[in-house]
Amino acid sequence: MTAQNKHLGQNWLHSREVLAKIADYAEISKNETVLEIGPGLGTLTSELLKRARAVVAVEFDDELARKLPAQFPGKNLEVISEDILKFDLSDMSPGYKVVANIPYYITNKIIQILMTAKNKPKTTVLLVQKEVAQRLAAKPGKMSILSISAQVFAEVTLGDIVPAELFTPVPKVDSQIVILRTRKTPLVTNADEPNFFKVVKAGFSSKRKKLRSSLSGGLKLPKDEVEILMGKANIDPNERAEALSLPDWVRLTHIVAK
Repeated sequence: MTAQNKHLGQNWLHSREVLAKIADYAEISKNETVLEIGPGLGTLTSELLKRARAVVAVEFDDELARKLPAQFPGKNLEVISEDILKFDLSDMSPGYKVVANIPYYITNKIIQILMTAKNKPKTTVLLVQKEVAQRLAAKPGKMSILSISAQVFAEVTLGDIVPAELFTPVPKVDSQIVILRTRKTPLVTNADEPNFFKVVKAGFSSKRKKLRSSLSGGLKLPKDEVEILMGKANIDPNERAEALSLPDWVRLTHIVAK
């Protein structure tokens, strides 16, 4: 058996039941293509090949990428030895799905790339650190830049919690399945996107401060002007950033942009 490459953050899931559940959450049909990130030993790949028309597996570890195809002779599997952060998603067929057990340390970057790509996946099912999964699916009161960045492009729901002992080596934390179903129409347009994230980042720039202060500092506007803008958006200037909903941020962005 190939040894884990520790610096790549590899933790291999060895529960067949959970692997099948991850694939099931993606609701893959026989005419669909699936992009798998970091297939490793191919345990999840096996489940995906049972369901999909084709699987494109992007593996950073050259040795694992070289060995994987031999495990699935005659199957419609393409293995690409590449860093997923440099992979061109425009090469994927429209309507593709993403399924992966991804290293914790690049979770945020992977989600950012998938959600901002021109050729976005239809559905993304990821096994990630439990805390990250719950941050992604957070509701107003516990929102963060991560949850906003995901939810503005996708409807985010949580799947099963996967205990740490089902992995080799055993990580220090439990994992959880998170499902991102890409919105047909994002909550912000491509043209509005830069302004939207500028306002959101300003709002979260001083998390302990009230929005009046953090927006004033982040947008470099006087506090009294920020209060007027927030009043027009029907948002209490004494709120904190994590309390706002996505419609609040969209409304505030449009008013600030004017």
